[in-house]
Amino acid sequence: MESPRPVRILTVCTGNICRSPVAERLLQAGLDQVQPGTYVVRSAGTRAMVGDPIQPSSADIIRTYGGTPDGFAARQLTQKILRESDLVLAMTAKHRGEVMQMDASLLKRTFTIREFARMLKVLEQRDADTPAPSPASDTPSFWRELPGRAASVRHLALAPDAADNDVVDPYRRGQELYDQMEDELAPAILAILRFARLHS
Repeated sequence: MESPRPVRILTVCTGNICRSPVAERLLQAGLDQVQPGTYVVRSAGTRAMVGDPIQPSSADIIRTYGGTPDGFAARQLTQKILRESDLVLAMTAKHRGEVMQMDASLLKRTFTIREFARMLKVLEQRDADTPAPSPASDTPSFWRELPGRAASVRHLALAPDAADNDVVDPYRRGQELYDQMEDELAPAILAILRFARLHS
């Protein structure tokens, strides 16, 4: 029997050299530990610095958490890339809006990464109260249905402040902003990986 197509996750920021590559490489590294070969994580930028490598401070963050920044080249977000994605994780609400402008059909598959992490925590609690069917036999199908489930609990996972949905852009702004980016991004990535482990 043919094995199911991998779950395709896309992370999106502006230049595709600071934030979205960190999310891409750390999600890929973590998901490979959960279930190798089941997930493909890629990234793109709304105004990408096409062909550029990951910024050094972002590369350091990736290494710190056990990922690799090697072999990366920034790429421009396109409709084709979006249509191939099962789940789109934007770094800010503005990026999410730009994705919607390119393809409105992705409404229920596109979230900011921080809001998606909060939604998964709501689903985790709900599943603890009323266990969802085990996806062990077909993880890709489970993940393709997951954005719809997450969207259904959006109202239960609202941020106290709209800024809590966004990950700061550190580009050309000094190490302090890279540290802030890490502080905002790491908990969201860890929450997604925890959810994947619980449902694998």
